[in-house]
Amino acid sequence: MAQDTETLTLERTPLDGLHRALGARMVPFAGWDMPVQYAGVMAEHNATRNAAGLFDVSHMGQILIEGTGAAEALESVVPQAIVGLRDGRQRYAFFTNDNGGLIDDLMVSHQGDRLYLVVNASRVAADLAHLRARLPDVAITHVTDRAMLALQGPQASAVLSRFVAGADAMRFMDHRVISSDYGALFISRSGYTGEDGFEISVPADRAEALAQDLLSDEQVTPAGLGARDSLRLEAGLCLYGSDIDEGTTPVSAGLGWAIQKVRRAVGDREGGFPGANIVLREFLHPPERLRVGLRPEGRAPMRAGVSLYETEASAENLGQVTSGSFGPTLGAPVAMGYVPARLSAPGTRLFGEVRGKRLPVIVSSMPFHPHAYKR
Repeated sequence: MAQDTETLTLERTPLDGLHRALGARMVPFAGWDMPVQYAGVMAEHNATRNAAGLFDVSHMGQILIEGTGAAEALESVVPQAIVGLRDGRQRYAFFTNDNGGLIDDLMVSHQGDRLYLVVNASRVAADLAHLRARLPDVAITHVTDRAMLALQGPQASAVLSRFVAGADAMRFMDHRVISSDYGALFISRSGYTGEDGFEISVPADRAEALAQDLLSDEQVTPAGLGARDSLRLEAGLCLYGSDIDEGTTPVSAGLGWAIQKVRRAVGDREGGFPGANIVLREFLHPPERLRVGLRPEGRAPMRAGVSLYETEASAENLGQVTSGSFGPTLGAPVAMGYVPARLSAPGTRLFGEVRGKRLPVIVSSMPFHPHAYKR
């Protein structure tokens, strides 16, 4: 009975009925009732790699920032260069706290007269509170009347172009507001799979019509959170709450590349964001622990929480796996985690403790599977 009560409190996306009609297995995720799989994680993973997968990502938070100086205001809470971001372009960003930790990672798009943010579902309330406390002079709107779909894979462009004119001309990290039969769509050529594809914000009352039309193409397979996770792991992408959190700094997480030179030391707009002194110092004096890719030997996955050791007999736990699974594309397990910087070089052999046994794991470069973005 308690489980039923909990289920009743979960949010449901505008595609909830479609998921159930398609036979999805539903699970609680970040306060939402979400499809984890339909035909199976491996089948959906491979379908996305080889053709196209359609994901419901309506649980993600959508936020608009409007008003004079919106870009300058947002730069005061992120280390990224938002001033100068061109109309129709998108940028990966993150909110930092006063200790340089990551409050959330997000996407920022320039829509001409406003900024459009997509944030993690688990962090919507925290992000809104952070923005409203720090940016009192701009309008901040939590968008709740739109759904979001992610069409990912090598056939995504050809499929979407059948229904939305102009989508095929977009490049990676382009963002467009496009009029369509489904209302005004906010479309970015991006995603969370390492594949080419699009994220599409659509009016909630037209979301199912768009999803049904996309699924009518034989190249498109409905895909759930399970395949989304295995795809992002093979792509070497962080999951908030697992691989990054408020105790993780950008450089330790391997995200220093996302801070443009203009915001770094001696840049024209150096610092000015929470924790800037700590974050910028780490470019000169790297942190003691770093996020690395890990390739377990054999076929047994090393999942989140597995302790890492320098040798098979070491007593000291030197780190742990933060994400881990079997990689369907690679036909082998993959993982990521944090280790001391001195042990972070690719090729370093460590040991993970799985069910009381120390098993070898090799530090690896990421991504594990090459990205296929349209540059």
